[in-house]
Amino acid sequence: MSSSLSRRDVLRTSAFGGLGFVVAGSVDAIAAPAAGAITRRAGGYGELVPDPAGLLSLPKGFSYRIVAEAGATKLESGEPTPSDPDGTACFARGGGKGFVLVNNHEIGGGEDHGVPPLPGLTYDPGAKGGTTNIVVDADGKRVSEYVSLAGTHNNCAGGQTPWNTWLTCEETEQRAGGEYQKDHGYVFEVDAFDRDANAEPVPLKFLGRYSHEAVAVDPRGPIYLTEDANDPHGLYYRWTPPKNFRPGKGALRALALSEGGATAGRLQAMSCFKGSSQIADLSQATRPGTRYNVKWVDVPDRDATRESVRKQFDAGQVTAARKLEGAYWADGGAYFVASYARTSDGSTNEHDGQVWFYDPASETVTLKTIFGVNPDPDADTNYDGPDNIVVDPHGGLILAEDGEGIQHLVGVTKDGASYPLARNDLNDSEFAGPTFSDDGRILFAAIQSPGHVFAITGPWAPQ
Repeated sequence: MSSSLSRRDVLRTSAFGGLGFVVAGSVDAIAAPAAGAITRRAGGYGELVPDPAGLLSLPKGFSYRIVAEAGATKLESGEPTPSDPDGTACFARGGGKGFVLVNNHEIGGGEDHGVPPLPGLTYDPGAKGGTTNIVVDADGKRVSEYVSLAGTHNNCAGGQTPWNTWLTCEETEQRAGGEYQKDHGYVFEVDAFDRDANAEPVPLKFLGRYSHEAVAVDPRGPIYLTEDANDPHGLYYRWTPPKNFRPGKGALRALALSEGGATAGRLQAMSCFKGSSQIADLSQATRPGTRYNVKWVDVPDRDATRESVRKQFDAGQVTAARKLEGAYWADGGAYFVASYARTSDGSTNEHDGQVWFYDPASETVTLKTIFGVNPDPDADTNYDGPDNIVVDPHGGLILAEDGEGIQHLVGVTKDGASYPLARNDLNDSEFAGPTFSDDGRILFAAIQSPGHVFAITGPWAPQ
């Protein structure tokens, strides 16, 4: 390993099975020594044009509009839009009426604008996070915004379900005490359209209480979950529903409220193997195409009544990873991201990003992309630190950067070219929540601080 490894890096060669990607970029010592250097190929929509407003640079022909701005736009209830937009999903209203965005607010308590604790929508009055639903027209123009969940803590990412709901994740292990009246670290379900369905929020305790990041929902019922944690590192989880469970609108809430609902189904942590050798940490993989067999280990105490879930396993039982982040269901399986790793934090090897794919049919996990080292985080041509991810309906992937230096939305074409789709010209805050409208015309995404949600349109083309 190169001693110069840092958090930032550029995209390295990989083979995205299913999506058919080969991601190209600079190759560093993290790669096989014989791989040599690869020059990033042209792709995407051309160079970014600096934004006269100093906010969001896009390729020629593209434009943006602001659909929400923390502290500036107003909710239906009169308060300002909350701070720190993060994970987001887009739902079509039907009949050409536009879309609803369910937008997380990763608020830990010190932000300027919390989610207002409206009656009937608040889980814990002491917590300031939650979600808002942003209604936009068919062109992405803002119509209204309202609170859909309040009183949750540090709502980071989540995952879209096939039945028009969003699973919003609390990235915390906060216990009740002081200002907090209830324990936190749960997943909540938010309906995109039915406001009544969001009344009296119910934590989905059967999905565990830990530092949740994101989820990928198998339409058949299982749910795959990432944990963003350290000391020790987080785990990758699978929840399988109980027998006779039928996924759909209201089913998760009903299960949570049923007798024994807090422990319904099985919550398990992933354990990876290469032959008979157990893989302790996903950073052990340094070559795209690395494939491990997967076994699942039951979580002893999913509500973490005595100790954190990830601390309940003995050495050699499960496979961990530093900073497990975004998740997305596509191609019959679950994509998930490990954002970076350092030997100083206990990782086996150092990297600045891995994208993995779990295939439930073969019970394997495959490394699709690994990010090598970027010696200059302020170089505009270098991309790094994948966090939220989304499949581009025009082909390829969109990755949201969350690292040091310049931040981009990075596109990756099906044939492997990486390209800049957007650049944050305002500051070095992360991009978050990329999500496409179902017709592929609009990409919604956010700059988390000071808190802008954008609708991006332009001459989209096959990638």
